[in-house]
Amino acid sequence: MAVVSALLDIIGVSKRFGGLTAVKEVSFAVEAGQICSLIGPNGAGKTTLFNLISAVFRPSSGRILFDGDDLTRLPTHALARLGIARTFQNLAVFKHETVVDNILVGMHTRLRTDAISAAIFVGRARAEEIKARERVEEIIDFLEIEDIRDHPVGSLSYGLQKRVELGRALAISPKLLLLDEMVSGMNQEEREDIARFILDLKEELGMTVLMVEHDMGIVMDISDHVCVMNEGRKIAEGTPAQVAGNAEVVAAYLGAKRAAA
Repeated sequence: MAVVSALLDIIGVSKRFGGLTAVKEVSFAVEAGQICSLIGPNGAGKTTLFNLISAVFRPSSGRILFDGDDLTRLPTHALARLGIARTFQNLAVFKHETVVDNILVGMHTRLRTDAISAAIFVGRARAEEIKARERVEEIIDFLEIEDIRDHPVGSLSYGLQKRVELGRALAISPKLLLLDEMVSGMNQEEREDIARFILDLKEELGMTVLMVEHDMGIVMDISDHVCVMNEGRKIAEGTPAQVAGNAEVVAAYLGAKRAAA
């Protein structure tokens, strides 16, 4: 039987901030074409680990491998060219610009035109601009936001702004999409729309998704693999069913949610 290699491999990663160890020797893998969820209670270390994967921080120890490349010492801006895109828990959009212009920003890593050609807008520069705008229209169609394509993003609802941010991440045609609490603050209909789009990214485009998420309904419905953290360490991983039945997970995370209900 063929051995399936991981697209993303987290190997014994730790992160210390002075005397505080936020992430403690965490290891797990994300296979190509998977939707993998990283869950855990507040303060579990999920966002710190996400920031390590996206090169915002550097690990104190351990390695992070993506498609054979070691990300451990790479600058953040290098990840987009490798095929890694990320959204953030807090909105990071250009609110005075249109939906189209916000998504176009995500295309910059795919442009190869030099400054002189771009200034006079001929030849390669013109061809790249046409291709970029065609790609943006594909994303707009995929995310079902044709009706708002020319609206300033700041005039849109929170859920639609998050959808635009997702579109900008898709503009680089990523191999790996990192979603940081994508549905936080959304109503039920908006959450269901985003869950559907994430599934379509996997099933129609073969995209790999790693998401930090608190919405356990979405995690259990669409994830192929779930990794659970608590107090900076990994306490369990497996299919949604395996994780839901894990006693340590129930005590640390699911049980806390149920107790609060």
